[in-house]
Amino acid sequence: MQAPRPNLYLVGFTGAGKSTVGRHAARELGFEFIDSDHAIEAAHGKPVARIFAEEGEPAFRALERKFIESGHPAHGCVVACGGGLIVPEGMLGLVKSRGVAVCLHASLATVLQRTARTAHRPLLQVENREERLRTLFAAREEIYRRTGATVLTDGRPLREIVAHVLRVYLAEERAWKPPVA
Repeated sequence: MQAPRPNLYLVGFTGAGKSTVGRHAARELGFEFIDSDHAIEAAHGKPVARIFAEEGEPAFRALERKFIESGHPAHGCVVACGGGLIVPEGMLGLVKSRGVAVCLHASLATVLQRTARTAHRPLLQVENREERLRTLFAAREEIYRRTGATVLTDGRPLREIVAHVLRVYLAEERAWKPPVA
C-alpha cells in the first residue's frame, strides 16, 4: 500500500500566481485544490477584507494558523496560501511540517500589473498601492527566500511554471517526512 502523498503548499507574494498555478498543479497530481483565503472565508461566512476590517490583521493571521493546523486534509491537496500566511513567526515551519512548500516569485512590476484591478486584497486598499506593495515586498522577501525552492512566474507560460512546480514537488516529496507525533 502506498503512503499518502504530502500536500503541496504554494507560498509567495500576492499576485505571484499561487491560485492559478495551484489549480493546474492539483489537476495534474489528481489532488484537491484549496485556496486558504477562500477556505477561511467559507468557514467564517465573510470575505477576508471584512475579517480584516472588523477583527484586524492579527485575528486573520490566527485564522490562517488554525487553517494550516487543522482546517484542511493532511494529504492529497495543493494549497494556495495567502501572501502573508508564512510571515508570522513559526508559520513557515508549520507549513513545511504539513507538506512540501514551494515559493512562487514575480517581480514587483508583474505584481503591480496582476493586482491592478483587484478589490479583494485588504492590504492593498490604500491610496498609494505601489508604495504599499514595495514596502510589503521588501518586508517579506527574506521569509519567502527561506522557503527553499522558488519558481519564477514572470513572463513564462503557465504550463512551464506548473511543470517546474511539479518537478520541485516530486523531488521534495521523496525527501519529505511527516513530523513524529
